[in-house]
Amino acid sequence: MNAETLLSLLGIYLFIAVGFGAKWAFKEKIDDRTITLLSVYFLQIFLTFWGLLKRPIDTELLFAPSLYLGITLLSLLLMIPLAKILFTEPKERSIATVAALIGNTGNLGIPLGIALFGEESIPYTTLINLVNVFVVYTIGVFYYSRGEFSVRDSLFNILKLPVLWAAMVAIALNVIGYVPSPAVDKTLMMGAYASMTMQLVLFGIYLYGIKLTQINLRLTAWVNGTKFILIPAIAFGVLGLVEMEPAVKGLLFLELIVPLAVANVNLASLYNCSPRAVTVQVFVTSVLFLGIALVLPTLLRMF
Repeated sequence: MNAETLLSLLGIYLFIAVGFGAKWAFKEKIDDRTITLLSVYFLQIFLTFWGLLKRPIDTELLFAPSLYLGITLLSLLLMIPLAKILFTEPKERSIATVAALIGNTGNLGIPLGIALFGEESIPYTTLINLVNVFVVYTIGVFYYSRGEFSVRDSLFNILKLPVLWAAMVAIALNVIGYVPSPAVDKTLMMGAYASMTMQLVLFGIYLYGIKLTQINLRLTAWVNGTKFILIPAIAFGVLGLVEMEPAVKGLLFLELIVPLAVANVNLASLYNCSPRAVTVQVFVTSVLFLGIALVLPTLLRMF
């Protein structure tokens, strides 16, 4: 792992530490729910517009993100029946079904792609992150809602979130060729970085409340097993069947194995689906990924 990759990882963990330290210092004066609502309903709109208007969407680049979506959906189809068998409690079942599918393709995946594959990776990682946005705010919202809401209400929750609508508007603007002026781009960038920072700080806040005795070992083993064994195995199988440049295959594989996104915590908190249990999953996958990152260059050369 080179210095740039290490710095990318450490920069992310720094803001998590800020959230943890703030909650430790101020306890109940910091309201987790308020920060969640501010992040999900407001700041992430800026992140969505900024990310989707950065570059024109080139149809020739769509094969890699289409494969990402296909592998994600195939993994979901396998996890739905397995989660029903292994987990009877509704909230645990929801987490077991969807958590491993929502990876940190933005905050971590994009800078890691640059560090390992160079700036030519940006068009691919940007579009993969776009696909992941739709996975988060459709499949993710539905399953995290299902821990406490009916199927009908869970579907309605998808439509209520402004981020999904913002993404559709941003894509339409991109397709018609709209390019933000420098002033508009700077405003969107400020909101986007505020959103990413807020999500990491929120993760640290939830991490403070975790007690080792409360960790669900069975759920943790399942989520990490699906994230770092099942999904990579499916990815190896699918990528072995398609014709694609080895570098793009490696990049796609990287985006599939990045640790869980903090968006999992946001949605679990928003829909009261055991957010601290989800925080544990995000934290454990993030720690394990530090070890995986040491052998990433060797692993990716397998393609």
